[in-house]
Order: sequence, then structure tokens, then C-alpha cells
Amino acid sequence: MESSLKHSSDQLIKHTLADMLRTEIIKGTLRPGERIVEGKWSEKFAVAQGSIREAINILSLEGFVTKKSGRSARVVYFTERDVVQLYQMRGAIEGLAARLAALAKADVSRLQRAVDGMRKASAAGQREVLLDSDASFHLTLCEISENPFVLEHGRRILLPFFAFVRMRVISTQQETTVWSKDLEAHQRIIDLIADGEAEIVEQYLRNAMDRFARTAYENWERCGSRPKTLSHP
Repeated sequence: MESSLKHSSDQLIKHTLADMLRTEIIKGTLRPGERIVEGKWSEKFAVAQGSIREAINILSLEGFVTKKSGRSARVVYFTERDVVQLYQMRGAIEGLAARLAALAKADVSRLQRAVDGMRKASAAGQREVLLDSDASFHLTLCEISENPFVLEHGRRILLPFFAFVRMRVISTQQETTVWSKDLEAHQRIIDLIADGEAEIVEQYLRNAMDRFARTAYENWERCGSRPKTLSHP
């Protein structure tokens, strides 16, 4: 019993620390690409360095942190070229996922719930809720393809990608008011899958990703003093 309680306590500590570090990342104290020094944060939070390491492992699984063997963890960061190439990969993987889902006549109810959540969050100006719903849409799309390799590679791309987008969108206070066109693009994907239009939905999704790739990085990184709008990720 005592061992079980200690395990529960350890789990709570590392998840609490992960929440605290995630907050530091999102608010910009830890910038994209910055090294996370375990000793510094263990001292700041008055915990063992091993606990910080476990918290970093959680953030790595969520995509907020990248880790390479023998090196310190860093906050996820993508260059403009990275973003374009990630969209190219997303077009290929998610296009295939959509085609497979259409061929399988997959249940699209979870996709519809995600889009409905995006609509509500957009209308309410809730950036984080909108991004959560958007990430859910794209991960679910990979899931309903019923191809485990599509899902595996989709998660590898989408988790760090959306973590990076969340940091940029929140730190630049981008607005949600211009999402109507992109929301309709999501709805179109659902409708094409539901209608079994496998080839059309695959091409539609690839074209949409090409369009987003041309404007996304500029909207996240170079908004400057002009009106800040949120480009679909």
C-alpha cells in the first residue's frame, strides 16, 4: 500500500512539473529552440533534478520538447523551411488517411465533433480550445484511416507541429476571427469522406496543405504591427 501511494505521488509530481514547464514554454519564458537546463529548473521549482527529467520526458511525448541522445532537451522549434516541408508531409500522410477513410466508409462523427468544437472556440475567441480541437481533427483523421503506420507517422509530425503552433499563436496573441474559410475546408473534408469520394478528398487535402504552407509561417512569425490573424495549422 505504501509503495502504491509513493508511486501515485511520484506520478502527480512529474505531471505537475510538466504542467509548470509547459506554462513556461507557452508564455515564452522558454523560447522555441532554447535548451532546457535540468539543474536550473530543479533549483527554481525546488525539486530533484530527476523529477525535472521525468517532466521533460512527458513534454517530449506531447511534442513540446525535442531530445537527442547525449544532448540536453530543447523546446521544439521549426524554421520556415521546416514548416513548408512539414506541410508537404502532412499533405501526403493526411491525404492518404482521408482516402483510406473514404474507401472504408469510416464513421466521421468524431471529425464532426472536432469541427463543431472549432466553430464554437473561434466564435468565442478561445485560441487554445480551437487549437486543441484542430489537433484532434487531424489526429482523428489519421486514426480512422485504420492504417497503424499512417497513424504512427501522423502522430510523429502532428504532435510537435501543433505544440510549436500553440506557442507561436499564444505568444503573438493571434486572433481567431478569420477562420470561417478554413473551418469550411475542414467541413468539406468530412463531407467528401462521408460521400466516399476517396480520390477527390485526397487531392483536396493535398491542395489545402499547399495553400496553408505558403502563408502559415509568415502569419505566425512576422505579424509585426499589422492586425494579427490566426492561420490554420
